[in-house]
Amino acid sequence: MTLLSDVMQTILDMNVWASPLVQVLLGIFVLLIIASIVNGLLKRSKPEKNFSEIGDRIRSWWFMAIVFSIATLIHENISLVFFAFLTYLALKEYFSMVPTRRADRKVLFFAYLSIPIQFLWIYMEWYGMFIIFIPIYMFLFLPIVMVFIGQTKGFLKSIGAIHWGIMLMVFGLSHLAYFLALPEAMNPLAGGAGFIIYLVILTQLNDVSQFLFGKMFGKRKIVPAVSPNKTWAGFLGGIGVTVLLALLLAPLLTPFTWVAAIGSGVLISIFGFIGDVNISALKRDIGIKDSGKALPGHGGILDRIDSLTYTAPLFFHFTNFF
Repeated sequence: MTLLSDVMQTILDMNVWASPLVQVLLGIFVLLIIASIVNGLLKRSKPEKNFSEIGDRIRSWWFMAIVFSIATLIHENISLVFFAFLTYLALKEYFSMVPTRRADRKVLFFAYLSIPIQFLWIYMEWYGMFIIFIPIYMFLFLPIVMVFIGQTKGFLKSIGAIHWGIMLMVFGLSHLAYFLALPEAMNPLAGGAGFIIYLVILTQLNDVSQFLFGKMFGKRKIVPAVSPNKTWAGFLGGIGVTVLLALLLAPLLTPFTWVAAIGSGVLISIFGFIGDVNISALKRDIGIKDSGKALPGHGGILDRIDSLTYTAPLFFHFTNFF
């Protein structure tokens, strides 16, 4: 009842239309409406062509935008639960892709258990434990469990895969949630939610821009052995669009100066690309195209948030310098 009453009070207290968070999210929905209309017109004018993939992508974006908006705006505790569940889905997809031994079941249990514990530190606003729990305690604890199981064949490969998974999916993505625990003084304009929306919008539109510029102008491959569709034109186009959006959104969602906004745009676009190709290398190694089928037109959850595994922790620490 307390949480429900808090939610209702938040809604009642909120000057909805004056909130920069709401204004930015409304802008996203306007873009989705335009994209849906354009897609409908294309299907009518060119019935011989197949636009089903574009339609699937737009419907998935609608779903993601609605869920993300509700989770971000309603209440901080709801946001924490949402990000913890998102982390669980990403880790679950990862463990479903990488080969693990039958003997690793107990180790995987403790890897999953690290999610609620890591988010508990965020809820408690205990930054000291948040920043060392995964890279120190979990990294030292999991091999101990594996040793007592007694299965030594494939030990190094298995513990390496599990460590890498919880480092990217749990430690990396949990930085996104820790923005909610930052002091209000760090971003008086829009709070921690402002940083989250800023980061997620720039990361996702960087992906879209790289895809579109690559389709239109891409010729020279950037990492053909890992991701043949990534081109220099797409990469540079993504940087340009992301920096421009960073300059436009920073006054609404962050306390950044224009120099910091440009710096954040460059950082997010470059490391968003690296996060993307990092997971692409994993999928190519395993021999699969998508991490799952949860989001029609996009693939799995991990396919959509792979860039955030790099941009979330790096942008989090970037904010401490500005």
